[in-house]
Amino acid sequence: MNLVPLIQLNRGGTLECLHFGAIAVVNTQDRLLAHSGDADWLTFSRSTLKALQALPFMQADGPKQFGFSQEQIALMCASHSGEEQHISQVQGMLDKTGLTYKALRCGCHVPRFYSLLDIAPPPDAVFDDRHNNCSGKHAGFLAYCVQHGLSLDDYIDPMHPLQQAIRLEVARAVGMDANDFKMGIDGCSAPNYALPLSRLAYGYARLASGMRDAEFGDSFHALGQAMTAHPDLVSGTGRNDLAFMRAGRADWVSKVGADGVQVLGSKSRGEAFAIKIIDANKDALFAASVEVLEQLGWLDDAQREELKPWRAQPIVNVRGLTVGERLPVFKLQTA
Repeated sequence: MNLVPLIQLNRGGTLECLHFGAIAVVNTQDRLLAHSGDADWLTFSRSTLKALQALPFMQADGPKQFGFSQEQIALMCASHSGEEQHISQVQGMLDKTGLTYKALRCGCHVPRFYSLLDIAPPPDAVFDDRHNNCSGKHAGFLAYCVQHGLSLDDYIDPMHPLQQAIRLEVARAVGMDANDFKMGIDGCSAPNYALPLSRLAYGYARLASGMRDAEFGDSFHALGQAMTAHPDLVSGTGRNDLAFMRAGRADWVSKVGADGVQVLGSKSRGEAFAIKIIDANKDALFAASVEVLEQLGWLDDAQREELKPWRAQPIVNVRGLTVGERLPVFKLQTA
């Protein structure tokens, strides 16, 4: 499988857990700079794909046509927590396209901020598809369909013109042939693609480069600026993408996907890394991501302190006793 140990957990001096994965670091010239494990490990991109799924709408000047704000562009890239700030932006997007939440096909779940903050929803709370963490992406999908006079009921069908346009634009962005994509259906019912980690990293290196990208410059600039200006809308209170992009001081474009995938691009460097933890452990994923930043030399002292809660560190139980440690056990290899 060519996956390598990335994060190790010890308890009482004895190995308890070992989290395997792979990492790829790529620049805008499509050069593999460093890796750990198989840089071409095939992984479903999950929500890291959202910014690239917005490309057809961005390329068609959709935000300008509908008057979408920068906040609403950020929502198209979001895996939001269902807080009021998120729902109001999604509703605004629907209002501008003349639709209601009933047009959304992402499904409904309890907003994630309840579980993240360890609080129970009010007993009289009522939720709908707007509260789905992918509703911003779907509102963008619907806007594209309205813009181009496409059917709405089946916009998540893989053969729908919207999804075919997304497939082609994503392929261009990551430097692949769309016919080579492995497709699956994501948690929000939309098509999703499995990509080699190096391809996903390349797409985010280009995204982070913004106007310097000859093919998608305007779109990548708008998407990257929206994400870094509004990381609270891309994720939510207490979330990883919010913490990483704030620590990046508008230079890092970060996006986490479900089941152990994360991508982070640097605007100033024109580089990005993609990482997969094969057992999907979030603590291990975030700790490995901070360690990649450390090994790449992207962190200063202030950023190290800011990201301390996310990095590998001693494990403390509910009584405040140190009972173990989480450690990075990989070394990036220069390609």
